[in-house]
Amino acid sequence: MKTLNISVFVGSLRRDSLNRKLATAVAHLAPPDFSFSQVGMDDLPLYNQDDDGHQAASVLRLRKQVKSSDGLLFVTPEYNRSIPGVLKNAIDHGSRPYGQSVWRGKPAGLLGISVGVVGTAVAQQHLRNILAYLDIPTLGQPEAFLHAHEAFFGTDGQFGPASLAFMQGWMGEYVTWVRKHQTGVAS
Repeated sequence: MKTLNISVFVGSLRRDSLNRKLATAVAHLAPPDFSFSQVGMDDLPLYNQDDDGHQAASVLRLRKQVKSSDGLLFVTPEYNRSIPGVLKNAIDHGSRPYGQSVWRGKPAGLLGISVGVVGTAVAQQHLRNILAYLDIPTLGQPEAFLHAHEAFFGTDGQFGPASLAFMQGWMGEYVTWVRKHQTGVAS
C-alpha cells in the first residue's frame, strides 16, 4: 500500500500554538498509510519577485516538499479577520515564479482553532479564495471552525471526549478526499 504524504502548513510560528497542537493531534487520527509532515515556514524570506531567479534554500525546500506531497493540510489561526502573513508568504513562494506553481491539483483540507467562539471562519474563507485561484481542490464539508474550550484537548495533547468524534469524522472525510484525488474515485 502506497504511503500518502501530506504537507502540513501551520499558520502560527508560536511554539505553544493551539493550531500546531491541532495539527499534531489530527495527524494521529489518520490511517497508517497517511504520513503528515509539518512544513517549516519560519526561515522563509518575504516573497520578492526579484528573487524568482535565485530562490533561497528555504524556498526551494518548501517547493520540493509540496511537489512531492500527495495532499495538503492547512491549519491556521485567524489574525485580524484573515490568514497570518507567514502562511500567505509560504503560499506566494510556492506559486512563483509565475506559471511554475507547485500547488496545482494537490487536494487540501482546512482546519483552525481559536479561543474565540467564531473559531477561524473568516481566515478559512480567505484561504479558500486563495486556494481556489491556485487550483487546489479543497474539502468543503465538514467545515471545522474550532473553538478551543477547556475540554477540546485532553491532558495528553490528543482530542478530549467532547471533540474526538467530530475530529474523527473530519479526518475520515479528508482521507476520502485525498484518496479520491489520487485515484479519481473515492475509496
